[in-house]
Amino acid sequence: MSSPDLLRAFLYADPAAHSLSPTMHRAAFAHAGLRGEYTALRVPAGELGEALERLRVPGVLGANLSLPHKEEALAFMDDLSPGARAIGAVNTVVHREGRLIGENTDAPGLLAALEAADAPGGGVAVVLGAGGAARAAVWALRSRGHDVRVVNRTFEKAEALTADLGGMAQPREAVPWNEVTLLVNASSGGLSDPDATPLPDPPALAPGALLSDMVYQPRETRLMRELRATGARTENGLPMLAHQARLAFRAWTGADVPALVFLTALETRR
Repeated sequence: MSSPDLLRAFLYADPAAHSLSPTMHRAAFAHAGLRGEYTALRVPAGELGEALERLRVPGVLGANLSLPHKEEALAFMDDLSPGARAIGAVNTVVHREGRLIGENTDAPGLLAALEAADAPGGGVAVVLGAGGAARAAVWALRSRGHDVRVVNRTFEKAEALTADLGGMAQPREAVPWNEVTLLVNASSGGLSDPDATPLPDPPALAPGALLSDMVYQPRETRLMRELRATGARTENGLPMLAHQARLAFRAWTGADVPALVFLTALETRR
């Protein structure tokens, strides 16, 4: 597959400098034989609408969205995929002939990463956080048949999320931790401060439980270290990052680049 034209895609986030998405998508363009570039741009809260308008030009494929834009983006889309509409968050914007289509590849990306990690099916699953990534996680885990509990620093946000998507909002101290088979950190805890954690004094989870931490820089968070010490299996955010990127790239270009291409690009950045 080839094209003589330069294709462009972006990441809009704040912060954006830490992102590994440019590395992955450059590898995907090369694998697909496409002449393209992918740029991570810092877009502060309140400036998303103006930034999205710049996607409506020929040659621009679209953009990925990260903190703090996934929920705000809904209001600026011309249309939404069924998944994005159900989840209430957009992480991938697809430009089609001047129109912006909001999609969510976080949820299927997480499901693919959990399958690859042989994550336990069913049982109690806990999602830490209540933002756009958490919304995708709750939707994905409920589709796997989990009894989902949402724990967030602001309890009212957790209640609002579960009112929309199901599951139960719980204070940390009310969670039956010894029954938890799957824990997903969808908060930013550990992202900017490697010594920070969204779950101080982590309890022991059910035997064979898995922590899927969406944070990927640092590649081992304090939460991962401390939960591993209790006997849990742990995984950082790189597999999910790669799987959601593969789906976004396919939505933009139609090229189905193997997830291994994205993962290999990430490993090269070690």
